[in-house]
Amino acid sequence: MATYCLFQNLEITDQDKMKKYISKVFPITTSFGGEYVLSGGAVELKEGDWTPTWPVMIKFPTMEQALAWYDAKEYQPLKALRQSAGRFSAVFMEGV
Repeated sequence: MATYCLFQNLEITDQDKMKKYISKVFPITTSFGGEYVLSGGAVELKEGDWTPTWPVMIKFPTMEQALAWYDAKEYQPLKALRQSAGRFSAVFMEGV
């Protein structure tokens, strides 16, 4: 079943680090079957009180591939770089 990884950039404290992360993350993500579905853009809240600042959604063919990407040794330095550049939340969800 497809897996959607939703990352919410709550606060970016170091733009230079984020630019470096963005410039390197795409090839690693695609090598694990990931496809970027959403990265930023206009947001119009319809229900609740969620106020996303820069949501990113990546679709993987399976949860196993999503977890393999997230835990991959190639991704670890980039994950650490991203995490040092601000505050984030993430959730991985299976769906259609």
